[in-house]
Amino acid sequence: MKNSFSRREILQTTIAVNVALGISASAATASPQLPVNTGANHMQLTQEWDKTFLKSNKVDHQKVTFKNRYGIMLAADMYMPQNTGDQKLAAIILSGPFGAVKEQSSGFHAQTLAERGFVTLAFDPSFTGESSGEVRNVASPDIYTEDFSAAVDFIGLQPFVDRDRIGVLAICGLTGMAITAASSDSRIKAVATTAMYDMSRSMSKGYQDFYTQEQRQKVVDYLSQQRWADAEQGTFATGLHEVPFDKNGNIVKADRLFPDALPADADPVSKIFFNYYKTPRGFHPRAINSTTAWTATTPMSFFSFPLMDNIKYVSPRPLLLVTGDKAHSRYYSEDVYKAASEPKELVVVAGADHVDLYDNLDKIPFNKFEQFFKEHLR
Repeated sequence: MKNSFSRREILQTTIAVNVALGISASAATASPQLPVNTGANHMQLTQEWDKTFLKSNKVDHQKVTFKNRYGIMLAADMYMPQNTGDQKLAAIILSGPFGAVKEQSSGFHAQTLAERGFVTLAFDPSFTGESSGEVRNVASPDIYTEDFSAAVDFIGLQPFVDRDRIGVLAICGLTGMAITAASSDSRIKAVATTAMYDMSRSMSKGYQDFYTQEQRQKVVDYLSQQRWADAEQGTFATGLHEVPFDKNGNIVKADRLFPDALPADADPVSKIFFNYYKTPRGFHPRAINSTTAWTATTPMSFFSFPLMDNIKYVSPRPLLLVTGDKAHSRYYSEDVYKAASEPKELVVVAGADHVDLYDNLDKIPFNKFEQFFKEHLR
């Protein structure tokens, strides 16, 4: 058991922190009637197009809201192909990355897949973005898993959706919750992940599982003492969701995930995340990764909720895992592929790093996603 922290371990912890948090055209006359929002009068939903991607003239778009099983109202963007007549369509539910909003990568994937004939729904998880939840910027693996099933509730009740043809596509840190939802909700007929990040494993073990028992206990002690501070103050302090160590092995806090200016000596992984979340390419004012940080005690529930424990129960539903050959997160997809039962498929995109799979049209395998969902949502 080591009592000191090597340069590699410090770098790995920093990478893990920055990474996982990250780190309409007018309706055509033949298009189905879009649903009317209900129960959302108290929510302030932005109606103008404020996405990080251009609006498509091939699909119709509408903001919608729905409640999860815990009574939390979720906000989502629904995208629909035009000129579909009265046929019932297959649907795909999307969310992620962890700390992102539906106006970023998940919405981009949703709009693109709607152009290919699917009804798609990109939602903000509870407590984030435009979704409700009294405490802001807190994550729960249990509630986030429920959010996917709540999205199934909503989309499956739409008259233009075939409720027996619903799939899920999750990105980065929401992938573990999507897989967990599929393991216990058989209404999800197919599940795909891209740029996978297992948040429970990342938070409780560090990047590539490098935490020693001593380091893990140090994080647990920090989180436990932070609960005293929060209870005494009557508030929830912010701080990085994965607690980084400084060069002396001390735990440090920060009120935002990424600085406004990237340090000259930043590691390569921090650079690719900064270049998405902190530049016009992917910045969004409602995204935790772009502007702030999670509550300091957010990791506690992830220590107690191993997301991959039920991976074998996803079968017989098909599982598609997409990663990049240059992605630092590649090992998550490969390990899940080894643990999962058939039917399963692993796609490694040549020349793609982790963030390329967020918005790089030259790297995202949309043809593969279309093929996968059309085959398994028949």
